[in-house]
Amino acid sequence: MSGPERKVVRVRVQGKVQGVWYRGWTVDTAGGLGLTGWVRNRSDGTVEALFAGPAHAVDRMLEACRRGPPAAIVRDVVSEPEQDPGMAGFEQRPTA
Repeated sequence: MSGPERKVVRVRVQGKVQGVWYRGWTVDTAGGLGLTGWVRNRSDGTVEALFAGPAHAVDRMLEACRRGPPAAIVRDVVSEPEQDPGMAGFEQRPTA
């Protein structure tokens, strides 16, 4: 899919988001929405992710990120437009 219906964003999630299954939850949730991309912990304690797919599904994922899994305490979600990596599937990556 290309054109205005496709949306790609890089997201940084701040708060208590490491050690609470945030990455695993992200893989499950993004995959369920049909998104492609990746998620990883950052050495500064945040979680970073890239979401690509239909604009409505990316928007739903961004809203879900503000809640996260039950044990998470999300303080902020910052997103910015990103280039489409053209990848298939959604993966968990090593800490950056």
